[in-house]
Amino acid sequence: MTNEELIRKYDDLISAAKSARENAVAPFSNFRVGAALLGKSGKVYLGANMEPAVMNLGLCAERTALFSALAQGEKEFEAIAVYAGTEQPGYPCGGCRQVFSDLAPNVLWLLVGDKEVKIETLESMLPNRFVLEDLRR
Repeated sequence: MTNEELIRKYDDLISAAKSARENAVAPFSNFRVGAALLGKSGKVYLGANMEPAVMNLGLCAERTALFSALAQGEKEFEAIAVYAGTEQPGYPCGGCRQVFSDLAPNVLWLLVGDKEVKIETLESMLPNRFVLEDLRR
C-alpha cells in the first residue's frame, strides 16, 4: 500500500488525533500534542500531552493513549496518528519509542504535520533497540 493510500485509510484516525490535541494541557511550553491509537478491536484511544509544573511528572500524548488503551484491556494495536499542530510532522520522544517498543512494537506510525504526513515503523525510528528479550539473555 502506498503512503497516500495509507493516509486515506487512516484519515479518521488522523482527524481524531487533531481533535485530541484540543485536550492537551501545556501551559508552560504551549506545545500541544494529540494522539489517536487504533486497537486491533477497531476502537480508537485518544491521548493528549499533560504538562504539570513539575515537568518530569508529565506525560506525552502517545503514552497517554497507549496506557489508556492497555488499562481498558486492549492488547494489540494497528496504528497511531500523532499531531502537534506544526507544519512538519514531529517525531515521538525517545521515552515514547521505548515504551512502544516494550508494549506495542508493531504499530504503524502516522506522524502528521499541516503540510505532510510521514509513515514510520518503530524499527525505522528506533533501530537496534533494547527489547524485553535482552533481559533474558
